[in-house]
Amino acid sequence: MKVILLEDVKGLGKADDIVEVNDGYARNFLFKKNMALESTPSNLNSIKIKKAAQAERARRHFEECKETGSKLAGQTFKLEMKAGEGGRLYGAVTALDIAAAVSKAGFVIDKKNLTIKNPIKAIGSYDVAVKLHTEVSVNIKVQVVAVE
Repeated sequence: MKVILLEDVKGLGKADDIVEVNDGYARNFLFKKNMALESTPSNLNSIKIKKAAQAERARRHFEECKETGSKLAGQTFKLEMKAGEGGRLYGAVTALDIAAAVSKAGFVIDKKNLTIKNPIKAIGSYDVAVKLHTEVSVNIKVQVVAVE
């Protein structure tokens, strides 16, 4: 019997794959656990429509990330932090601090997508990489200044 997998099944295939299985395995295990559908023309069509919708969503997301990346590239964000003698900070600038500064400027960025090469523990200007998508990555500058 041919079935369409709704989720990944170990040793059988990944979601949306069409595989040939024994009738008993399909009826008694896959169908009862909602892991598969019978391979009928209507089910095949619904899977095809679902895949097309996912591809369109992924394309739109990629376009949005490219647009955001072009606006974000090369911008400088200013962070005001408390500092002691010699420009050393009382702590370090974290990805959360940078994400908050970027979000104040109107960009939505998750702190997990920021890559800080070296810990920022002094006043100065630093480069930070922002990964917006698997294929879109930009660099921004973070300028750390002392607050009285």
